[in-house]
Amino acid sequence: MVEKIGPEVTKLFELTGRVALVTGASGHLGFVMACGLAEAGARVVVASRNLTRARRAAAALGGPRAREHLAVVIDHLDERSIQRGFAAAVKRAGRLDILVNNGHEAIGSDWRTVTGAQFNRQLANATGYFLLARWTRDHAVKFKGPASIILLGSMYGQVASYPEAYRNLCPASPAAYHALKGGIIQLTRHLAVYWAADRVRVNCLSPGPFPGATAPKKLIPRLKAKSPMRRMGQPHELKGAVVFLASDAASYVTGHNLVVDGGWTAW
Repeated sequence: MVEKIGPEVTKLFELTGRVALVTGASGHLGFVMACGLAEAGARVVVASRNLTRARRAAAALGGPRAREHLAVVIDHLDERSIQRGFAAAVKRAGRLDILVNNGHEAIGSDWRTVTGAQFNRQLANATGYFLLARWTRDHAVKFKGPASIILLGSMYGQVASYPEAYRNLCPASPAAYHALKGGIIQLTRHLAVYWAADRVRVNCLSPGPFPGATAPKKLIPRLKAKSPMRRMGQPHELKGAVVFLASDAASYVTGHNLVVDGGWTAW
């Protein structure tokens, strides 16, 4: 008779008893990822720059810990806000096991019009990711526990956008955004190597085309034409990826960039 080796696969994906901090969790993709973590059993701390939105999102989360999810304010472009928000999350939840760095301040200016100040502010999103990740790592080390940190990258951190997709319709995909997301992917690798001995895993989740409601309608068919699957991503298609990276199913995965893009970067 062959003996089972290790936990059952369903157990590997469970997040029962764990606490996840998700920044930007009241937004388009952040809320769906927070839902996935909650459905897998985690208690979720929703972080947003707006407390009302954070509380509304936390109240809407389900899973086994429904009505126990929390809300805090974190502006990841403000170091003091990061410190206060992280401290509040730990105080109220008692611990943190998972960080999803998803919050993002968008930029509307492309390479033609972006100013130096706007470009630098966009890159500051990466600074906020790093600071929150370091707070999470230090927390895990202090309490002698493992942790999973997930940074949000993008397909546009790996490939350029197609100029014809945006021509005569809207500004091009911002150069500053591409620089930011490419840097986040490399930051993931760096932190993963340095924190592996601390039992802190650091991975990147890079979505492909998941346009929100505000995207120009004429842009969608242009993007579909560039996708091998000829369609856009649906937000729920990120649930499995984020739960995988957060859970013990990925216990030997660190420094990895998991791309969910319908094959966009495979061309």
